[in-house]
Amino acid sequence: MANNPGAKKAIRKIERRTEVNKARRSRVRTFLRKFDEALSAGDKDAAKAAFVVAQSEVMRAVGKGVIHKNTGARKVSRLAAALKRLAAA
Repeated sequence: MANNPGAKKAIRKIERRTEVNKARRSRVRTFLRKFDEALSAGDKDAAKAAFVVAQSEVMRAVGKGVIHKNTGARKVSRLAAALKRLAAA
């Protein structure tokens, strides 16, 4: 357990930051799920719109430090590839 005031404050800060990061991660997952649903429905227009929003959310999470830069790039790349497959079909 933390003994000095600085360590106690750090624990409080970490708890607050963890809550914010959980919310951001959840938001990203929501938009990824919406994209997957549009993709599985085969709706090209809805998938394109969902892709734009999902890409924006993933990159925002990268900027905020919730997701690593390469992880975000990989996710967006896979989303784009899936959208391209749908458009080609």
